[in-house]
Amino acid sequence: MDLAEMLAEEGYQVLGQAADGAKAIELAEELRPDLVILDVKMPVLDGIAAAEAIAGKRIAPVVMLTAFSQRELVERAREAGAMSYLVKPFSQSDLVPAIEMAVSRYAEIAQLEAEVSDLKERLDTRKAVDRAKGILQEQLSLSEPEAFRWIQKTAMDLRMSMREVAEGVVSHGVPGAGA
Repeated sequence: MDLAEMLAEEGYQVLGQAADGAKAIELAEELRPDLVILDVKMPVLDGIAAAEAIAGKRIAPVVMLTAFSQRELVERAREAGAMSYLVKPFSQSDLVPAIEMAVSRYAEIAQLEAEVSDLKERLDTRKAVDRAKGILQEQLSLSEPEAFRWIQKTAMDLRMSMREVAEGVVSHGVPGAGA
């Protein structure tokens, strides 16, 4: 049974099939599937290079298929961003766990990336606010809590984020402070 039939039998919808790695990237970008399954050996662009492009663009999790279980190939596929790896011949019962593992790992990584991004944003905001508080303390002779409240109130009055106000203070100083 071919892969598309196995997937259909398991309740998955096959959105597209590509004969080569370059076409696989193109289809993945166009269709934005929930999962991409690639063979290591593909014409034009091999599956590992295609996996690297798809994973690098965060399009979808990638499952690699191969007739070879060489450690070097498995390592290259992992480094390229493949979330799971199946060695041919495989059975239908091997396919579903590999897919579920790939989708689950991809979701975990996406969640971690979102958390890291949020933490970075919060840290950058805190740094900007701290720098602006220092400027306000110096230019307006405010205490640290007063400088913080000034940033907070200005942000509310101008309907801006505290970070935007703080960055404005750092970039341009305080309006009317004579500095």
